[in-house]
Amino acid sequence: MRVHCLACLKGVFSSYVPLLPPSNLQAFFCWGVKPNIYFGLILQHCACSKSHFSESPPARKPFERNATSPLSDHKVTVTMSTVNESCGSEVVNVQFDNLGSAYTLHTVIGKGHKGASTIHLACHSGSSTQVAIKRVNLENWDQEYAYIQNEIVLTRQLQHEHILPHYCSFIHQHELWTVMPSMGFGSCRDLMQAFHTAGLPEIAIIYILRDVFKALVYLHSRGIIHRGVKASHVLISGSGLVCLTGLHNAFSTVTGGEKLHVVYDYPQHAVDCLQWFSPEILAQNLAGYDTKSDIYSMGIMACELANGQAPFADMPVTQMLLEKINGTKPMLADSSTCGEFIIDDNSMDEVDEEGRKRTPEEKANHIFFERTFSPQLHHLASLCLEKNSAQRPSACQMLEHQCFKSLRKKSTEVLPEAFHPVTPLTSLANVPKDSSVDEDLARHMSEVSMEVDWNF
Repeated sequence: MRVHCLACLKGVFSSYVPLLPPSNLQAFFCWGVKPNIYFGLILQHCACSKSHFSESPPARKPFERNATSPLSDHKVTVTMSTVNESCGSEVVNVQFDNLGSAYTLHTVIGKGHKGASTIHLACHSGSSTQVAIKRVNLENWDQEYAYIQNEIVLTRQLQHEHILPHYCSFIHQHELWTVMPSMGFGSCRDLMQAFHTAGLPEIAIIYILRDVFKALVYLHSRGIIHRGVKASHVLISGSGLVCLTGLHNAFSTVTGGEKLHVVYDYPQHAVDCLQWFSPEILAQNLAGYDTKSDIYSMGIMACELANGQAPFADMPVTQMLLEKINGTKPMLADSSTCGEFIIDDNSMDEVDEEGRKRTPEEKANHIFFERTFSPQLHHLASLCLEKNSAQRPSACQMLEHQCFKSLRKKSTEVLPEAFHPVTPLTSLANVPKDSSVDEDLARHMSEVSMEVDWNF
């Protein structure tokens, strides 16, 4: 694909990515037309495809727009629930603008894509709503645009309580901005980095897994394989709402109007997700894989949430591949399984309360012997991590697991208390406005640690 000027890219992204109605997007992305082909077709109509970058004329409209899709003056109306001190919870409609000037950027809470994107806390000026904005620098972007386009278009077609929505996307100067809800607790990995270094409490793990399974039921029913389920892709709002994100590697099994039972596509940008991939994805053989690969990733994430780090984290990639193909099954680390674990001499909790250095055996006792996960949670993780995908339950079947049958409350009623003493970032009053010198401050705020980037 040839390089186009920023004016051209502005016409493409602002005209199509945020504004096409779902029916049109579905025609392009769900019924056999690949995203890069769609993007290429648009660029063929660019007014400056043969111009130099520095002297590119303004881009003209690739296709005629209708009355339902105005350009820069378009406002996206989002219905959300707010808490009013006098009336309690109430539903309001907020109009988010497709203009960079409508938002006040505050501190940076994350970076990604090799420094080409940053995530800011921000405030929507018109409604004073706290949001998060991902800014992708298109001048520094060295990958295919379909990589970022896929997540934006797919997310706009989905609507589920436990999938992080995108309010709007637009081009501002030389950047692609995506506006999304601000998640006060950050990701599950943020929480483990901030305080719960040996893993989250069991009650929090169970509620998080339940809500992510609900999101997967929704995705799988639409023929979408997530292919990126992990703790850094599970965000939690200040009220305790669990949302799944990270759809840039998602794959649709719907082709030509039919749903494929098995797929063979290997994610192009998979380096950061290899530890969570199922054996059948990594094997890349003629057997292929299906939605059950996400169930395996859920098992890896269950171990990650319980142990404080993902399994196979200390292994070379080739060894990890062999371990998975040979059927090695990770497990939750507690008093019933700690004999299977080796504690690194350089790991956490070097000294005890009296300042005396702990031996590896004492570290194991301090971390694992003092806790015991329920047999139901052990069984759930084991079911998800079956090497043979045919032996794994579906996401819908997993919701019937004994682990979840006793849950009667919503996550919003349980998680904020379960994360104590970590408190969410719910106010921008003491957060500095955007400045490069303030980036380090975000990692030391008292509300919640942001040492690990949000990973969208």
